[in-house]
Amino acid sequence: MNPLEKLLAALEGEWEKEITLKRNEFLVNQGDTNTNLYFVKEGSLRVFIDDEVEEHTIRFGYRNSIITALDCFLTEQPTSFFIQALKKCELKVISKERYMRFINSAKEYEEIWKKLLESFVYQQIEREIDLITYSPQKRFERVFKRSPQVFQEIPQKYIASYLRMTPETLSRILKTLD
Repeated sequence: MNPLEKLLAALEGEWEKEITLKRNEFLVNQGDTNTNLYFVKEGSLRVFIDDEVEEHTIRFGYRNSIITALDCFLTEQPTSFFIQALKKCELKVISKERYMRFINSAKEYEEIWKKLLESFVYQQIEREIDLITYSPQKRFERVFKRSPQVFQEIPQKYIASYLRMTPETLSRILKTLD
């Protein structure tokens, strides 16, 4: 079992409630202080920032993943991010307070949480390297290899935003795969 699977198994009785989001509904808005952690049972979401010129997709959440406004979760300060449902979503919810009480209740859970955070940091480092050093084609290949599920769950225009390319460039790359 990977760390996420171990954590989810351990959290089974801890979730406080379940919510449903409609397509395009916002879970979190920029400026919110939302420290909840969410498990995506069904659907897909995107985490993005809006710099008043354009939206920049940062991350995705889809079935069997955890999503949160991580900046707010860690600092308890208002978030810089929006989290929006791309499809109808069913989410399990746990507050940070309850989650941290659970994590701190056993050394095993602390270790799992540490591994998840390390994994997240490593993913962010890989993403930065992709964006700084690689061509659009190479960025696509690396993300496709790491996260093929993204290409099954997420509309292409948001994948293009995530990859920092135009939808037309992504479309050309995808055509070369046929």
